[in-house]
Parts: sequence; structure tokens; C-alpha cells
Amino acid sequence: MTISIQINQLKKTYRSGAKAVHALDGVDLDINSGMFGLLGPNGAGKTTLMRILAGIASPTSGRVVVGGYDISGAKNRAIVKGMLGYLPQELGLYPELTARQFVDYMAILKGMDDARRRSARVSEVLEMVGLTAQADRKLKGFSGGMKRRAGIAQALVNDPRLLIVDEPTAGLDPEERIRFRNLLVSLASERIILLSTHIVEDIGQTCRDMAVLSRGQILFRGSPNALTQAAAGHVWTVTTAEPRRPDNGLSVVSMLHLAEGVQYRLVGVHPESYPGAAAAQPGLEDGYVWLMKEKNQAVETMAA
Repeated sequence: MTISIQINQLKKTYRSGAKAVHALDGVDLDINSGMFGLLGPNGAGKTTLMRILAGIASPTSGRVVVGGYDISGAKNRAIVKGMLGYLPQELGLYPELTARQFVDYMAILKGMDDARRRSARVSEVLEMVGLTAQADRKLKGFSGGMKRRAGIAQALVNDPRLLIVDEPTAGLDPEERIRFRNLLVSLASERIILLSTHIVEDIGQTCRDMAVLSRGQILFRGSPNALTQAAAGHVWTVTTAEPRRPDNGLSVVSMLHLAEGVQYRLVGVHPESYPGAAAAQPGLEDGYVWLMKEKNQAVETMAA
């Protein structure tokens, strides 16, 4: 059974003394089955949105419908929680429990009362995340990547139709990050997996649909390829004999030290102060940098 999410004019405002802070400022999103990426810098409002979808926080205004249920009411919110799996950015683990005990405990909290069926499901999800061999080891001895896999196991134990993962690869080494991304993709065929991250590569390697959130507002909605192509004509490579900070409002995406000097990958308008600048094919990171650059320039123009 497919599932969808409709978010309309969602707002969340916090008070900081006499000042109102808009964590979410009129968010509109429609999300369908499969992997959906929510990309944005730290403080963009991603976690606030995830917490509202998970029923942990309430919006100031707006409407959220998950699987046909408007979560503004307590009854519908409880129904949605039953079809939800959630891996927050900071998952509180119990270090003295084994992985099996931890996932079993979380299954009990989710209302899985049949001990035999629960035990079978716990073993099944531990196998899905590659922790069968470590199932009876205490969590305190787990690596960061193994802890994240235990977190996914507890999120999957109730076979959710909606799986929310918030910054799941932050702090993982490259091998664990790849393994975790592949795991998420393998789980996405029958459910919505909402991946919230500030790591551009995680979106590019897993998602065919995405949005960019900044300062509580949606700046982009579409495919990673569409965001990549938005930077076409605005990506350059420049090689200089010595390190030199690019000027004229150019953004440095990467630096590569070569035998002949330093090669910069730049995003912006044509770098006239660099006669040897060569146009480059854009990547998703370039598209993201160009989008944020355009947004910041628009804000500065309005404030001027």
C-alpha cells in the first residue's frame, strides 16, 4: 500500500525574549513513496520539520496529512505514530543493553505485545541491518556506524510505512556512510524514507526527489539532476601558481593541490580576474552552492 505526505503552509515559531524565531515559515511539500531527501544547512529547520512529522512537536499553524490522516488531532496523530519509524539525530541508547535487548524494548514500547512474533521480528530487523552476529553484544562496545544500524533496526521493528532519518550519516567514516546509504535505498521500495541531512553526497547517492530548506523556507523542490543543472554556466576551475583566495563573490567548492599549483573549483559569475578560468560541468554540490548563493544575494538586495 502506497503512502503520501501533504504539508501545507506549515509554520513553527519560537519566542526568544521579545523576538519571534521562525523555525518553519510557510512550508509546502508533497512527498510520495521512495527516498526523499531534505537538504539544508544546520539550523535550516529540518529537525523541527522531522519532529512535527513524528508527532513529537506541534506546529504553530498549517496542516500535515500523512497517509490520509490529518495529524492535528490526537487520535490521528496516534494512528500515524503506529505507521512511523523514527531515527533522530541523537538517539538515546542504553549502553548496558545488547542490541537484541534494545530493539526488543523499543518494540514493546511500540505496542508489540506478542512475545513470539516480537522475538521473530527483532531477529529479522537485526539481520536486515547486518547486526545478527553482534546481536548479543552490549551497545557500549559498538562503533558509531553499528549504533546507527541499531537505531535503524528499532525504527524498522514495527514495519513502518514512513521512515524518518535525521542526519543518519553524521560522524560516520566513509565505509560506514556508504553501507548506511545502501541500506536505506534497499528499504525504500515499499515505504517513504525521509532523509534529512546537510551532507549533499548523501542526497545525490540515494534520492530521486528532494527539497532544499533554508531559514525555514523551501528554496528548491525537484530532482537532484534539476538542482545540478541549475548551476550550469556558473562552475569554473582555476589553477594558480600559489594559493590565492578567489574574489568577486566567487564561492570555493573545493581545492586541489597539484604539481603546478592549486586548482580551485569555483561557483559564481564568470571570474574575469582569472583569464585562465575554464568552464566545468556542474555537480549536485555546485547546484546547492549556487542556489544558496542566489538566495543570499536576493536577501542582501532586499535589505539594501
